[in-house]
Amino acid sequence: MDKDILNTFILAASFIALFGVAELLYHALKIKVELTRKLVHVGTGLLTFLFPILIGNHWLVLILCLSFALILQLSFRFNLLRSINAIERESVGSIAYPISVYGCYLAYDYFNRQIIYFYLPIIILAICDPIAALSGNKWPIGKYRVGKEYKTMMGSCMFFFSAFAIVIIFLKGYESGKALLIGVSIALIATLSEALSRKGYDNITIPAAVILSLIIILHLF
Repeated sequence: MDKDILNTFILAASFIALFGVAELLYHALKIKVELTRKLVHVGTGLLTFLFPILIGNHWLVLILCLSFALILQLSFRFNLLRSINAIERESVGSIAYPISVYGCYLAYDYFNRQIIYFYLPIIILAICDPIAALSGNKWPIGKYRVGKEYKTMMGSCMFFFSAFAIVIIFLKGYESGKALLIGVSIALIATLSEALSRKGYDNITIPAAVILSLIIILHLF
């Protein structure tokens, strides 16, 4: 069996195992859905880090992402995977995520497999978005409304500072002044995309904002 295909099956099994753990935590241990949902969010983010390492064909990534988008769509329609879908607000986030991952892989593949185009948007989405949500829920300072949803300045600030730290790590080879400017720019654009998004569309808008920022800013510098 082709190594890429074998690795695709291994990754698929890993995703299924992650969903299984989240379901166990939600149903057996009565963990709140917001926490199991964030666990899946971070876990899927970590597993997708392996895509450029284990899969060299974007078509296999597309098949994997579409398969999970279909599974998540069916789970939502038939009231399955409650550890992800049992939230009161309307959200397309779980379905948008696989689409976003494939988009990041395409950008990585198009720009001569420069890892920053894949890892930076995925890491910011996987880490900063949960940080913003959890900190905003714990310290709901500066509430503001986006459509029918409420967000907080605390959550947005935590998103910005965590995104800035991640960008700076990626730009460690740059002169400090340039790295600072680029870090602030990308973190700010990503923060605004998260702040203005609702219904889970931030799973697409955050990576898209980061990739577009990279294309523009890295060409300027």
